[in-house]
Amino acid sequence: MIYLDHCATTPMSSEAIDAYRKAALSYYGNEQSLHDMGEEANQLLRHCKREIANLIHADPKGIYFTSGGSDSNISTLLSLAYGNQKRGRHIITSPFEHPSVYQAMNKLRQEGFIIEEVRALPNGQVDLTSLQQLLRKDTILVSICHASSETGVIQPLDEIGHLLGAEVVFHSDMVQTFAKLHIDIKQLHVDAASFSSHKVYGPKNTGACYISPKVTWRGIYEGVTHQEGFRPGTVDVPGITAFATAAATLYEELPSLSETWRRMQQWLLDILEPLGFHLFGDRDTRLPHHLALRASGYEGQWMMLEANRNGIAFSSGSACKTSHSAPPKSLLAMGHSPDEAHGLFRISFGTGTTWEEIEETAHVLQKIVHS
Repeated sequence: MIYLDHCATTPMSSEAIDAYRKAALSYYGNEQSLHDMGEEANQLLRHCKREIANLIHADPKGIYFTSGGSDSNISTLLSLAYGNQKRGRHIITSPFEHPSVYQAMNKLRQEGFIIEEVRALPNGQVDLTSLQQLLRKDTILVSICHASSETGVIQPLDEIGHLLGAEVVFHSDMVQTFAKLHIDIKQLHVDAASFSSHKVYGPKNTGACYISPKVTWRGIYEGVTHQEGFRPGTVDVPGITAFATAAATLYEELPSLSETWRRMQQWLLDILEPLGFHLFGDRDTRLPHHLALRASGYEGQWMMLEANRNGIAFSSGSACKTSHSAPPKSLLAMGHSPDEAHGLFRISFGTGTTWEEIEETAHVLQKIVHS
């Protein structure tokens, strides 16, 4: 099977597996325990915080660990909203977000917060003029992803952060970009961000978020002492160690990987577009390992199933969709028809993707639409 669904999940790297094994064997103490075994685990945890913070040029004091990207989004957004609600209850997001962001927003809406969505441009970026028009004196929080899992289009976070200034807390879901793009939190003017381990060759059920120490937040769990009250439960030190190791390893390989991925991306487009395949979103301002495509006259799910029958695994959109029947709202917001949006299928490369696999994929896709 040729695996081209790395935006859904990735296999654990050998470095991550080795790090997990060593940590599980030697650092199994509870990091909150006061004895030496607990202190050793705590020191390893602090090291992992520094590793992850260094990858985004952030303060390690702002790193908190979660069970994954969805948990990071929900816990962070609720904590930020509750911590700043005395200043206002107006929140802005976009039509490009992961379902977990909308789950948090729906809960906040039920609790009396006002949630609005910025308009989208046809190329898959947010409309900055629309964002500026939505901003109010009581706006406390804006959440816009760094790149959509469906379209792969990268958002202009630096311009957004510049527009918001210091008064509005700026959160970004960076699950699809962490360790796959160069990220400088301070240059982007981002106050909070979410990450996931299994998107970067680490273990599942592990993630992290960053909340600037300068930002006010309030934990969503009463009486919790773990991680300064952010999240309950004994921290999984081996899992976090594997996560930090996987992310650091991927980031080191990024310059050569990005170049290879870009060439694969362009080659596939050059082959497929003359055959009636269409790219969703901006051609250049997108993740180097991501292609959001449709084939004229075919549903994305049918394309995915036919490809699977021919030994190729890719997806028909986000792996966390809330409804398999509804077309992606991101594509509708960009101006595509429901039929066009239903055509979405997503190809995403990984560290082990070869040119032979890309050539075979092109051959299979050509065979599917001409059979």
